[in-house]
Amino acid sequence: MKKFALILMLGLLAALPAFADDAPDAKSDSKAAPIPKELKSVTRHSVSVDGKSMSYDATAGTLLIKNDKDEAEASMFYVAYTSGDNKRPVTFIFNGGPGSSSMWLHMGSFAPMRVVTPDAAPTPPSPYNLAPNAYTLLDKSDLVFVDAIGTGFSRIVGKGEPKDFYGVDQDISAFGRFIQRYISQNDRWNSPKFLLGESYGTTRAAGLSAWLEGKGIALNGVVLVSSWLDPYVDFFGPNYAVDEPYELYLPTMAATAWYHKKIANPPADVATFVQQAREFALGEYATALSKGDKLTPNERQAIAAKLAAFTGLSTDYILEAKLRITPDRFQKSLLRDETRVTGRLDARYLGIDHDSAGESPESDPASSAFGPAFVASFNNYVRTELKFETDMSYRPTSYDVGGDWDWSHKVDGNKSPLFDVAEDLRIAMTQNPHLLVFSANGYYDFATPFFETEYTLDHMGLDDSLQKNLRYGFYESGHMIYMHESALKKLKADLAKFYDDATPQ
Repeated sequence: MKKFALILMLGLLAALPAFADDAPDAKSDSKAAPIPKELKSVTRHSVSVDGKSMSYDATAGTLLIKNDKDEAEASMFYVAYTSGDNKRPVTFIFNGGPGSSSMWLHMGSFAPMRVVTPDAAPTPPSPYNLAPNAYTLLDKSDLVFVDAIGTGFSRIVGKGEPKDFYGVDQDISAFGRFIQRYISQNDRWNSPKFLLGESYGTTRAAGLSAWLEGKGIALNGVVLVSSWLDPYVDFFGPNYAVDEPYELYLPTMAATAWYHKKIANPPADVATFVQQAREFALGEYATALSKGDKLTPNERQAIAAKLAAFTGLSTDYILEAKLRITPDRFQKSLLRDETRVTGRLDARYLGIDHDSAGESPESDPASSAFGPAFVASFNNYVRTELKFETDMSYRPTSYDVGGDWDWSHKVDGNKSPLFDVAEDLRIAMTQNPHLLVFSANGYYDFATPFFETEYTLDHMGLDDSLQKNLRYGFYESGHMIYMHESALKKLKADLAKFYDDATPQ
């Protein structure tokens, strides 16, 4: 189990932009026993949405999280954007990791301000441009961006220890307690409530949906951006142990090959090609893989040729790989003749390796393309515009947090060594049949492929009467959908309708 957990950890951290603060070992947090005062800085701003100006308060602050004995164990940092009265919806927003702050969503997606970066290309060094965000969700909901404990400005304090927070269930409990304190302190118990998580943040959001329901807090909606809900269907076992990952990653490979013009006679739009890949993946391809070594040479040759047509790879290469193409091999091989590799977080981005040989890219060109812009912009923004005063160093990504992560999960009284939070989501949607769920997916995302998300949500056993509560959006972008402005514009429009449906007047 330890080896499996390590593979999980490496896989998830690879989905994070690789910019970590020089944080001390996580255990040192528990030795810093002093309990700080709760901090709060409130500033007044305005933003234009759809041609209309709206004023809002930005509150950058900390809340203490307490255990059952009313002892403070952690201080969680948040930035809340509020406009109007407490009857408005409120959305709690977070990234994932585990070990990521909320800075990525904060600076890139739905806050009133957004860092400006070029599309699918490296961002030049500072000075960076932070501009009003025309696609902010503030017109639909108040927004509360929350940093996980051990990341950002959130810290373990008092008698708290890493083991109290660094695990699937521990993390869900910490965020749940934060939400309880926030809505109590800010008179938001009767506000419509939403969760919005990205990557491992969707793991947290799905788990939280059931946790909060069990505490008497019924959600109006959950937004899952680039989901990771069930690792059992991903690449975390021996290469030939499970067939599903090869099938579920294939449509992402097809979309990427289409984008980079490696497909002969491609359809005009990526959605059409992706649909063809979906049907092939769970049809002929799944049948072929299920036969294993009993597949005849003629059958193998035929499937390899069709895989080549979808992936842009050569038939010979696919045969050498025994019809099983892993994501890292694809990212290294697709543009090998051009001495380029494609990104993992977003396959539209291209990188240059030391050489064109080898099995995998040396790094992810997507994360290195925009990471410094986010780090610098947030650090400047929180201190100058939001006027949050602290001597702490902001941790964009903390690898200490995930190092000893407890991947076990207890749901409905049963504990498993590895989580499957799709079941939590099913429970929440069943117990609260008004709960709406929106799944947002990027076509070019190799960290959390969209077809794997569809497969997981289609297999959670949701009652037929509740299927209408589950919505999907697909976008021509990667893991961080908002990095492509036209995709962000479409996502905002989709979510605007989703919020209207989830908060009927």
